[in-house]
Amino acid sequence: MAASDTEPSRLDAAARAGWLYFIAGNTQDEIARKLNVSRATAQRLVSLCLSERLITFRLEHPIAACMELAARVKEAFGLQYCEIVPTDPAAPHALTGIAERTAALLESVLGATKPAIVALGTGRAMRAAVEQVRSMDCPNHQIVSLVGNISPDGSASVFDSVARLADITKARHYPMPLPVFVSSSSEREQLLQIHSVARIRAIAEKADLRLMGIGQIDQGAQLHVDGFISREELLELMRFGAVGELTGWAYDAQGRIIEGGSNERVTSIPHPVPAEALAVGAAIGGAKVPAIRAALTGGALNGFITDEATAKALLGR
Repeated sequence: MAASDTEPSRLDAAARAGWLYFIAGNTQDEIARKLNVSRATAQRLVSLCLSERLITFRLEHPIAACMELAARVKEAFGLQYCEIVPTDPAAPHALTGIAERTAALLESVLGATKPAIVALGTGRAMRAAVEQVRSMDCPNHQIVSLVGNISPDGSASVFDSVARLADITKARHYPMPLPVFVSSSSEREQLLQIHSVARIRAIAEKADLRLMGIGQIDQGAQLHVDGFISREELLELMRFGAVGELTGWAYDAQGRIIEGGSNERVTSIPHPVPAEALAVGAAIGGAKVPAIRAALTGGALNGFITDEATAKALLGR
C-alpha cells in the first residue's frame, strides 16, 4: 500500500481539505488545485473530515425564539440556568443539540482556572454530551460519578461517562465502584460503609456542578429498557406514583422521592432539595415532559437543557 493511502495520511488530507473549505472558505475546485487532487477526491476528503469529526461546529448566535422560551422556563420553575436549542424537524428526538449545549457548560466549568468538582449522572444524553467536549488539559479539576458504574450483569455500564470525560480533559476522576441497584437495603448500607465509596460520595456532595439526564417512569422507562429494574419493579414504582427518576432515584409528580420500591436499593448519591450547587438536567421528548416538570417543580434541579418542542410542551403551548 502506498504511503499516501495509509489511514493517518488520509485523515491528514481530510483535515487539510476541511480546514480549506470550512475555515478558509475555499471552493472544492480551489481545494483540488491546492492539494493536487481531483475535484471528486477533494469532495470526498471534505465529507471524510465531517464524518470523522475532524472539524466540529458550535452555533453561538442567540436564537430569539429559543432565548424567549428559556426565559419563560426559568421564570416558571425558578431556575438559575436554562438553555433551549432548536428542534430538528427531521429528527425530533436527536440528542445532538442538547449534547452540544451540555458540552459547552462542561467546558465553561472545566476551562476555568479555579478548581472545580463536576458530578455526572449516566445515560444517553450524558454520553452524547461528553463526546462533544473538546480536548482540554484540566488536572486541577475533579470529575466524580453520581451513579454506580456496574450494570446488572456485573459488566461496566456502557452509559458511564466519567472515565471518558477524564480521558478528554485530563481531570482527576472518581468512578462509583458499585452496582446501580443492589439486592437489598441492608446490602446497600454495608456497601456505602466501604471507605473508598464513602470518600467518593463525600467528594460528590461538594460538587460545584451536578449534571444528569432525566428519565421517565412509564412503560418506556430507560431503567427497565436497559435492564436495571424488572417489569414488576417498574410497575411497583408506578403504583407508588413515580413519574420520573434522576440517577435512579424515582420521584412522584411533585418531585418528591418515593419511599420504597427500588429506591431502597439504589446506590446513587442523594439529591439535596432544594439544590445547593448548580444542578442541571438535560432531556428532550414529549414522553419525558411529566418527569421533567416534576423534577423542576421538586427543586432537585435548578438548571435545565432541552429543545424548543419539549420546552413548549412543558409550558403547555
